Amino acid sequence: MPALTITAKGQVTFRKEILQHLGLKPGEKIELDLIPGGKGIIQALKPTGGMSDFIGCLANKTNKVLTIEEINEATQQAWSKE
Repeated sequence: MPALTITAKGQVTFRKEILQHLGLKPGEKIELDLIPGGKGIIQALKPTGGMSDFIGCLANKTNKVLTIEEINEATQQAWSKE
């Protein structure tokens, strides 16, 4: 199991092989679920698109392809803000 060193600022750096295992690229985020016993579960945070991402996809201004679930979530979030 790889060991990580904590800096004086409380930061850690993940090794390249760990990031590859999690399927992460620079700029993406991770999610940490804390569980009892001083343990945690780390996983890649799945980005959720907003209305601007949705409109960008419709206008062909992005290379991202949205699933029907992502489209439904984006429209639901946009309507709930009004």
